[in-house]
Amino acid sequence: MAREKVPKQNSIKKKGSRRAPSDRRDLKKSSSKSKEKKLRPPKSKVVRRPQPKKRAVPRRQQVKTTSSRSSLEKSQQNPILKPHGEHPWESYQTFNPAALYSGDKIHLLYRALGEDGISRLGYAASRDGLGITERLSEPVYTAPKAEDSVGFDELAFRIAYESGGGWGGCEDPRMVQIDDKIFVIFVAFDGWASVRIGLTSIKLNDFLRKRWKWTHPVLISPPGQIHKNWVLFPERIGGKYAILHSISPKILIDYFDTLDHFDEKKFIKSGYARVERKGAWDNFVRGAGPPPIRTKHGWLLLYHATEKKEDHKYKIGAMLLDLKNPTKVLYRSQKPILMPDEVYENEGHKAGIIYSCGAVVIDDQLFVYYGGADTVACVATADLGEFLKTLMSKKQSELRAVRKPRLS
Repeated sequence: MAREKVPKQNSIKKKGSRRAPSDRRDLKKSSSKSKEKKLRPPKSKVVRRPQPKKRAVPRRQQVKTTSSRSSLEKSQQNPILKPHGEHPWESYQTFNPAALYSGDKIHLLYRALGEDGISRLGYAASRDGLGITERLSEPVYTAPKAEDSVGFDELAFRIAYESGGGWGGCEDPRMVQIDDKIFVIFVAFDGWASVRIGLTSIKLNDFLRKRWKWTHPVLISPPGQIHKNWVLFPERIGGKYAILHSISPKILIDYFDTLDHFDEKKFIKSGYARVERKGAWDNFVRGAGPPPIRTKHGWLLLYHATEKKEDHKYKIGAMLLDLKNPTKVLYRSQKPILMPDEVYENEGHKAGIIYSCGAVVIDDQLFVYYGGADTVACVATADLGEFLKTLMSKKQSELRAVRKPRLS
């Protein structure tokens, strides 16, 4: 497998400093100094978290930050993945990455689109959670029959826009590790006549060694129905595998002794209804985002929704589900936690769309990976403890996405 090495990002050397994205202008020094004074916490309150002994920690955890610990902060390095013009298979779009932390780095499987309109999965990795340190030059997964696409026509163009680009292949992966296997759930798209959920897996050791020995995918949603946004819980619940397949109008979860149950003859019967939540920011709930994250307070589930006044924009919210009975919602964000208000979230294939398929937690730091404008991949972070504290409180004024100005 050919791979492309990307130089590691330089670590932060100056207190309170931030690395700027390539498309931002430097601020004036006088303005930067004043911002630094306002954002830097008093030295007496800064506590350096001790480093774990048995595993390397992304560099992001080893530096002090000036960000609000209760807010979700977009990275200064966004977008972290862009289309690669020299690779035809990913020359148009690279977005909606799944994420997994293993082997002291974060692994990303991202949806890629190029000249032939086929969605494939590419691979990238990060040591600090923010900067890409490795990216392969060839796709690591292509859905069967995707190469048989009939090509472009007017109908295919309309389908391509609605589906996020392209007219066939594997879309929007969600990835989890259970025991020594990695499972990936994805949307198997073959035009709007066939939008189904696919499931494949790979041994952890093969994945880490980049031996892409995927199992043959099985379709787990019924034929003739349109389904998206299904997620597999990252651990068994009550000794069973759990697949969440709807969150509107209520949460639906099916449990299985084994995932070998699926043979393209047995399917999960699901249902989605676009029921308006009157008086709430998330008037229309679209579906789940990344696989749920286990916390001591419950399962953290991020989800996509739209507001009635801005139904062309996708926004992200958060729920906290009961650990033993995750169909029960304990807490729900009263406001969006992430909104499409940056240039890279509004200039691309589809403006105003942010869509998350992957999130990881490392040393109480939450990393949320998402697509911007169905074109690029981005990341936002938060202190998980403070984030949950705010989510569970009645006052959620700080539970919002922020982008700090770059300090010189």
